[in-house]
Amino acid sequence: MTYPSTPISDGHSLEYRGFRFELRAEAARGGYEPIVVLVRTPADEEETPLPTDTEEIVYGTEAEAIRHAEQQAMRWVHDRTGTGQAQF
Repeated sequence: MTYPSTPISDGHSLEYRGFRFELRAEAARGGYEPIVVLVRTPADEEETPLPTDTEEIVYGTEAEAIRHAEQQAMRWVHDRTGTGQAQF
């Protein structure tokens, strides 16, 4: 059973609390940089890239970068819905 707060990810997209994100890892400076795009909100269907939050950090593998992208997307939702980080 999936609860509304349970993240559903296939490694390339994430559905979390009514928000849908596309996740990518782009090659950058000898590693991978996480990229997160908000695809759908409860209010509209506009795509919006989230700002980079890694400050020159690159990950050694694509999987690590995707995992960071998932965490970034969940933090973004928590910051905007007032649910706090204790929900992770």
